[in-house]
Amino acid sequence: MTSARILVVDDEVDINTILSVTLRRAGYEVISAADGVEAIEIIHLHAPDLILLDVMMPHVDGWEMLRQIQERHGAGSIPIVMFSGKVDAQTAAQAAARGAQGFVGKPFDPQQLVDQAKQIVPV
Repeated sequence: MTSARILVVDDEVDINTILSVTLRRAGYEVISAADGVEAIEIIHLHAPDLILLDVMMPHVDGWEMLRQIQERHGAGSIPIVMFSGKVDAQTAAQAAARGAQGFVGKPFDPQQLVDQAKQIVPV
C-alpha cells in the first residue's frame, strides 16, 4: 500500500520546506512546487491526492490555479486546502465558495495542515 501523495505549493522556500518535512514525517509522499505554473505541470505528471495551496504567489496565484484545476480535472476531483497570509473571514469564505476543502491562515503551526490533510486523505 502506498501513502497518499500531497502537493505543497508555496513560493516561500522556508514554508515549503517545513511543510514538506512535516508531512513526510507524518507518513505522506510529498511533492513541492514553488508556483502555480510548476504545480500545474506536476499535477499532470503525478496526480496528487491532496494539494496544499498558497493563495498569493507569482506567475499564477492560488485562485487562478484552483480555477484551472477545477476546469481541467473537475470541481472537487482533487481536494485542495488553501492557506494565506491574508487572514480574514472574506478570504476564508472565498476559498470555500470556490471549492477548497479548507483554509488556514499564515502564520500557522505546520501540524494544522497535517491535521487537515489527515481528515481528507489518511496516511
